Amino acid sequence: MHFVVKFFPEITIKSNPVRKRMSRQLADNLRALLKQVDDRIKVRKDWEKIDVIAPDAVAHLGERIEEVLAHTPGIANFARVSQFPLGDLQDIYEKTKAVWGEQLAGKTFCVRAKRTGKHAFKSLDVEQFVGGGLNQHTDAAGVKLKNPDITVKLEIRHDKLYVIEQLHQGLGGFPLGTQDPVVSLVSGGFDSTVASYLTMKRGIRTHFVFFNLGGRQHELGVKEVAFYLWNKYGASHRVKFVSVPFDEVVAEILERVDDSYMGVTLKRMMLRAASAVANELEVDALVTGEAIAQVSSQTLKNLSVIDRVTDTLVLRPLITSDKGDIIRTAREIGTEEFAANMPEYCGVISVKPTTRAKMEKVEKEELRFDFDILDRAIANRHMQNIDEVMDDLEAETPELKIVPEPGDAVVIDIRHPTEEEVDPLELEGTEVEAIPFYRLNTAFAEMDKDKRYLLYCARGVMSKLHASHLLDAGYHNVGVFRPEKPKH
Repeated sequence: MHFVVKFFPEITIKSNPVRKRMSRQLADNLRALLKQVDDRIKVRKDWEKIDVIAPDAVAHLGERIEEVLAHTPGIANFARVSQFPLGDLQDIYEKTKAVWGEQLAGKTFCVRAKRTGKHAFKSLDVEQFVGGGLNQHTDAAGVKLKNPDITVKLEIRHDKLYVIEQLHQGLGGFPLGTQDPVVSLVSGGFDSTVASYLTMKRGIRTHFVFFNLGGRQHELGVKEVAFYLWNKYGASHRVKFVSVPFDEVVAEILERVDDSYMGVTLKRMMLRAASAVANELEVDALVTGEAIAQVSSQTLKNLSVIDRVTDTLVLRPLITSDKGDIIRTAREIGTEEFAANMPEYCGVISVKPTTRAKMEKVEKEELRFDFDILDRAIANRHMQNIDEVMDDLEAETPELKIVPEPGDAVVIDIRHPTEEEVDPLELEGTEVEAIPFYRLNTAFAEMDKDKRYLLYCARGVMSKLHASHLLDAGYHNVGVFRPEKPKH
């Protein structure tokens, strides 16, 4: 099984040193990600492309390889191909017919060829010869140069022929790790998750900071969506998840700050704390999901006042985006369900919030604020690697059972539906139910309390998070199914 990966066009127009650095980073990222699928998959880079080669023994993992390639920043497109030594036109036709012959039955088609190198024929010669042969010697409905049912694509690179079986769109952007890192302020809603995705897509290693305004459920949800984003789009590089307890800060604002200035003041406190986190991580920029005039605190006047609280650069990828476009992007990247089901905590809502905050008024309001409370919140922040977001919750629930064999238990696959569809969980002799994590709490309350249930997800992180929560809620018939990895 062979895939040919093409670089995002913005990479190919860079200077030679930059192009080499970016293409090398992309190859390294793919090696790290595909090793998690199967360590027998090979990644080879040259000047024009990256080849991903999987032995026949892992042919069943084709869809998982495609999933990785489709969600790795820096890839314009990738194709599953059959590779052959280059022969004459007759040989090219025969190799193409072997791959495409049966699929053309009853379909109109055309042949498109691209060449690199010196050959005794032109690309048009290949298209005409192969197209004519396929038209005469298959059950195709005929050649159609405009809008055919099937486009047969060939690439000839020096002494190699690539017959493209399937072409897929890549994510675009730059390889993760080619740009300086940032800290993204995440709440788990539509905006902050999409903003984080956009920075990751642009090749920026994105850490996460979350301000807990008083709800453990909210923190659980934000950890999940942050882990999902990292795991799907940025797992080649480890990042941090930082949780800052902000409930006392909110309480102080409610008690001390004028009603109309609560929202602006809260944002300024968050930027102060986020800047401290960024300084600790040696990061020079923050990211927020704010868009112009979406809420009262996001007018240009208010954003200007908010930003003046810190010298750290604040990036706003969504600043001119419409809400509908943001939700549409969330749907495309798989975070819409997270955001729609995110527990809310609305501790600071002004009755009549100002849309034109004045700097002198903000500073006057903040004089009444006890900054020892903010300092204490920053000092009590909890920082952990994104792939270890379960550790603190495990300490609270030592009775959580993690087993490699399901026995007589019902296994609940809680993965996102897009993950479950690509790689469905099948266990011989075991009942498996697919219940997405965002429906689990409601569904579990209706399930048979006399049965034992084991939660499953690909890495075991979200399953442990949700099992811990269900145990906290009083359900003692739940554990985690974590199968052992097969040896080869």
